[in-house]
Amino acid sequence: MRQPWRLDERGQRVLDASLAGFLVFTAVAGTLLGGFDPAVGLLCLVQFVPLFWRRHHPVASATVVVAASLLQAVVLDEPIWGQVAFPVAVYSVARFASARWGFAVLAVGVIGAGVSSYDWLSPYPTAGTPTAYTAYFLSIAAIVAAAWALGTLGRTRAAYVASLVERGERLEREAVQQAQLAAQDERARIAREMHDVVAHGLSVIVVQADGARYASAKDPAAATTALQTISETGRDALTEMRRMLGLLRSDGGSGTAPQPGLVDLLHLVDETRASGMDLVAHLPDPMPEVAEGVGLTVYRIAQEALTNVRKHAGVAHVRLDLAHRNGELRLDVADDGRGAAARSDGKGLGLLGMRERVTVHGGTLTAAPADGGGFAVSARIPT
Repeated sequence: MRQPWRLDERGQRVLDASLAGFLVFTAVAGTLLGGFDPAVGLLCLVQFVPLFWRRHHPVASATVVVAASLLQAVVLDEPIWGQVAFPVAVYSVARFASARWGFAVLAVGVIGAGVSSYDWLSPYPTAGTPTAYTAYFLSIAAIVAAAWALGTLGRTRAAYVASLVERGERLEREAVQQAQLAAQDERARIAREMHDVVAHGLSVIVVQADGARYASAKDPAAATTALQTISETGRDALTEMRRMLGLLRSDGGSGTAPQPGLVDLLHLVDETRASGMDLVAHLPDPMPEVAEGVGLTVYRIAQEALTNVRKHAGVAHVRLDLAHRNGELRLDVADDGRGAAARSDGKGLGLLGMRERVTVHGGTLTAAPADGGGFAVSARIPT
């Protein structure tokens, strides 16, 4: 959109200097060429020179112009070329000073119109009738009022433009802040996803690798099975990582491959059992139909809970229950392992990530050592 043409600071200085300089030149030239009486030329100079500072010091400039005009009314009984400075001063005060000063200079101008009309008509008795006086007064007052109105309109427009500029800058700052917050949320989401994928995949790989190392000497077939599980787990983890990183690509690809859902819990259970964990799972058949986000959340919570069992619980029996009742999806993962005795390195994001996922969907999550030993994770998510 094209911006409206406006004078910059240098252009404003050139305009003010040109206007005041031209008026001063006419006063000097008129006096030197004999068109003005020297006293008139001097009064004109006193009225024109303050206009050089009309933009930055409008009240002071107008004060000098008003004082010179009052002196003119005392000394002379006729209008002079210097009267042009008065409407310019009125405009400048209304435009560049406050509204209060604008009304003040308007009142002075109207009073000056009355005084000057009387002074200039007094030498002409036949022209001093009420009708002539009124016509003269209204003509001068109209010039003053027009200058004030133009100045006030300019000030109002400048204030409106300034407010629009300020609002635009504020909206721009807010947009930047929103983008930063969105980027932070996205980084947190990706961190959770990467944590779930990497932690689960690597925990399975480590367990299977240890088992293969111990079994390789006595049971090569078991080692082969473990290596196959390691290969499949690593391949699945890489596939999920590529899927998530695809969301960050700015060129090529849509990054819209489906994320895991409730139906993928069956594969998760089989994979976990294949890694050697004693897992009993009770899953509804068929799986309930829920939103994709809810399904992904339940899958990630189950994945993280089983990963934590593998990392911290030691040798344990695990039970996973999923139920959909009364408009609520319920997931419970419990083990009989070390529970509160398990040590944490303090660097994990698992429990925090699970709580954040559940909170997004308006649900609740409890994760704590169980009373009879072990550890229990319980999630409730409205559907």
